[in-house]
Amino acid sequence: MIHWKTNMKIEKIETWLVSKWLTVRVTCDDGTYGVGEGNFWSYADATEVITHRIEEDIKGLDPRDVDRIWNVAYRKYSFRSPAITAVLSAIDIALWDIKGKRLGAPVWDLLGGKVRDKVRAIPLLGSYGYSGPLSSPESFAQAARMTKADGYTALKMTPFPANWGELAHGDLIKQNTAIVEAVREEVGWDFDIGIEIHRNMFPGSSVVFAQQIEKFLPYFYEDPIAPDSVMSMGGVGDKVNIPLAVGERNNTLWEFREYCTLPGVSFLKPDIGLAGGFTHVKKIAAVAESFHIKMAPHHFLGPIANMANTHIATATPNWDVNEFAPEAGTFKEDIVTNVSKVVDGYFIPSEEPGLGIDINVEEMAKHPYEAGTGESSRQADGGLVLG
Repeated sequence: MIHWKTNMKIEKIETWLVSKWLTVRVTCDDGTYGVGEGNFWSYADATEVITHRIEEDIKGLDPRDVDRIWNVAYRKYSFRSPAITAVLSAIDIALWDIKGKRLGAPVWDLLGGKVRDKVRAIPLLGSYGYSGPLSSPESFAQAARMTKADGYTALKMTPFPANWGELAHGDLIKQNTAIVEAVREEVGWDFDIGIEIHRNMFPGSSVVFAQQIEKFLPYFYEDPIAPDSVMSMGGVGDKVNIPLAVGERNNTLWEFREYCTLPGVSFLKPDIGLAGGFTHVKKIAAVAESFHIKMAPHHFLGPIANMANTHIATATPNWDVNEFAPEAGTFKEDIVTNVSKVVDGYFIPSEEPGLGIDINVEEMAKHPYEAGTGESSRQADGGLVLG
């Protein structure tokens, strides 16, 4: 029988910035450690500083007390932001990894056990199945064809031409609609299509576009407008007949609770690397379940967070799909000991204790942090498209 050591304590937290992610390793005084990942892309360097500030606050605490640690880190100071919850996400994932290793059980088992044997994957078109730029209806249709041929039953896409920010309203709606139509004609009706807007529309134009593509029966209509106003999102939901999927840039239970009360919201999209890790996202899912709302989380594409998503999806009744981009054959295979297993369009949960994944520090060093431009599309007048 496996026993917890009494008075087990957090001893240190190590950090690495890898590609676009914060990676952490939390080590206890007996040498047991867990790994985690946080996502705050454009400002990941800030999360490394915050991690070591939080480290001083939680050092010496018992790693089993995940909710206590979460609240100590989140509530100790009055300033709260996505940067803080991204750090909490990484630490929390690592703490659950430790818990699973010590108890000899996979994290999904500790979260309540299996409610499903596998988790449906929804590939991101543009990062899967097609290597060229996606802009024309034909290019989108070709990528969709390859995705379906590989055994997937759903995809997610942003149906915008490359120069979308410069287009007049009517031209943009027309071209976007043509892309959705081409993909639907290619994959048929036995296949789900998620429409991702990436917050690139204003309420009025997002409603017009949704009304144009309703006949193609999208599975969901994701983040059509900026997340700054929950009330404005409700105005969109009240006027469209496509299920809304919202929240990839939101990070707390309280924001998601408000989303649940809006018309049209059918999916919530917290990112486990931004919205507080297992401890907090499990609470968000429970609130969503009480409103008959499904979970279709966002994913910042790191391999540890991807593995974490499979664990929580395996143990959460109202979880629906996990988005992803391929890991096999990419550098992600090198920076961790193993990536998430996908078979016939479904993630297969690990049976290993904890997360079932570890980091390769030497390989991570070959993929340093890249902030990117952080800029949205430009309009014809040179101004940014506000999203």
